[in-house]
Amino acid sequence: MISRNIFTDILFSALLVVSQIFLFNRISIMGEYTPVIYPIIVLFYPFYRNQYFFLFISFLLGLGIDAFLGTWGINAFSTTVIAYFRTLIFKTSIDNEATDSFSFRSIQYTQFLLYIFFGIFLHQLLVQYIEFFKLTRIIQIFVNVLLTSVISFVFILLYVLAFKIKQKV
Repeated sequence: MISRNIFTDILFSALLVVSQIFLFNRISIMGEYTPVIYPIIVLFYPFYRNQYFFLFISFLLGLGIDAFLGTWGINAFSTTVIAYFRTLIFKTSIDNEATDSFSFRSIQYTQFLLYIFFGIFLHQLLVQYIEFFKLTRIIQIFVNVLLTSVISFVFILLYVLAFKIKQKV
């Protein structure tokens, strides 16, 4: 997200939907786990931008994924919840109450990685528990959430390293 205008945000969201559906959903690790990369825009959207537009873009991103997967709003809900609580996730990850300005440049790399993992984990927790919830399968779902989060974390970390996100946002 080099240019910060509405058109590029919408275009980047559409690109994430297309790449998730047609590329990353075809990658199956251990026959069961698929990397999820579309929360990238939710995790790395600038904090100083319009929050209402950000929530709208997050909802549309999840709705686009739902339209192709037939999941009836699960991804839209999860993506919007992560977008809404993103500031809280960031504050929890950095463990510094004195911070009033939110910037990835001002935090340590371990805090940055914790923020990414916690955001992905929470997103996957919402998606998996809403989609597959049964009391008899709680352990299996939690293991699935954990492994999918780790796999997604690796792919998003490759994206972060390739595009040097921490220095740009």
